[in-house]
Amino acid sequence: MNPVTYAFGIAAAVLALVAIVELMRRSTLRERHAVWWLVGGVIALIVAVFPQTLTWAADLLGVALPTNLVFFIAIGLLFLVSLQYGAELTRVEDKIRTLAEKSAFHEQRIADLETAAAERTAASDPTQPDPIDDEGEGEAR
Repeated sequence: MNPVTYAFGIAAAVLALVAIVELMRRSTLRERHAVWWLVGGVIALIVAVFPQTLTWAADLLGVALPTNLVFFIAIGLLFLVSLQYGAELTRVEDKIRTLAEKSAFHEQRIADLETAAAERTAASDPTQPDPIDDEGEGEAR
C-alpha cells in the first residue's frame, strides 16, 4: 500500500471520529444517535491502521473483493442509522401529536373559562362593558 494512501486513510478516520465526538460535545449530536457513527468510525480507523484485516475479513466471509466488503459494511451502517432515525421520528411524532391534542384541549378550556367569566361579569353588573371587548360595545370577539 502506498504510504500516502495509508496516511490519508488514517487521517480521514481520525477526522471522522473527532468530528463525531465534537458534535456530541457541543450537544449537536446525542449519544444515542452517534452510536452507529462511532462504530463506523472505529471500524474505519481499524481498517486504516491495519489494512490486512479487511482482506482477512473478506476471505473469512467469502467476499471476492475486500472493497465490496467495505461497501457492504457502509451500506449496513447507513441502513442501521436510517432505521434508528425512523424509530426516533415515529416516537417524536407521537409525542407531538399528544402535545398538540393537549394544547387544543387547554385552549378550548381557557376559551370556555373566559366566556363563563365574561357571562358572570355581565350578569352581575349589566352597566359594565364586556371585559373581553376592547371597544366597550359588549360583544365577544
